Amino acid sequence: MSETTILREFCAENFTDVPAAIKAGARRIELCDNLAVGGTTPSLGVIEHTVAYAHEHGARVMTMIRPRGGDFVYSDDELAMMESDVFSACEAETDGVVFGCLKGSESDGYELDLDACKRIVGAAIAAADAFCLDHIDITFHMAFDALPAEAQLPAIDTLADLGVTRILTHGDVAGTPIIDNLPRLRELTEYAGDRLIILPGAGITHANVADVVAAIGAPEAHGTKIVKLA
Repeated sequence: MSETTILREFCAENFTDVPAAIKAGARRIELCDNLAVGGTTPSLGVIEHTVAYAHEHGARVMTMIRPRGGDFVYSDDELAMMESDVFSACEAETDGVVFGCLKGSESDGYELDLDACKRIVGAAIAAADAFCLDHIDITFHMAFDALPAEAQLPAIDTLADLGVTRILTHGDVAGTPIIDNLPRLRELTEYAGDRLIILPGAGITHANVADVVAAIGAPEAHGTKIVKLA
């Protein structure tokens, strides 16, 4: 795949850098707030403005649905908030939503929270229908990397069956060099096949994106430095 055909997803904290990122070649925006904790749901005003701008300039928007920082184990109250945020984002004509739901604990190990995932995916599908959106993309974010390695391939099966579009993953725990994770990312990509997209992220920049994508066979890549901002 040539560098010009790579779909670059720019991870944006609010609207500030969105115009520059799109001008520099980002074709999709992952829209968040508070990247210091890994990203949380942006305000409705930010979503509306970003979606309008992106659509006017040939880009798409994926809105983060995450009520707080910390782990990805959510209470019923928090899941209800996430469902509400999904509907608000869809009303603002977002192109997709980004979420991740686990159960368990760091000490005992995490696993996919299937019931919670069904709730959020169901909310996205219902909201897309309610607001007459042609399609809604669904990304399962880097909560995936908190799963033990032996649980990740079954999680791909489950998420594909739920209709998830892509999984954002670093290929290992946060902070590990992306170059060290290329074999695992390629394994995940090959296992997923055409059922969903494995979206590599964290540590990918405009300088190394072509090499990373070529090494793992990915059509897309994600990051805060995925394009060179002016």
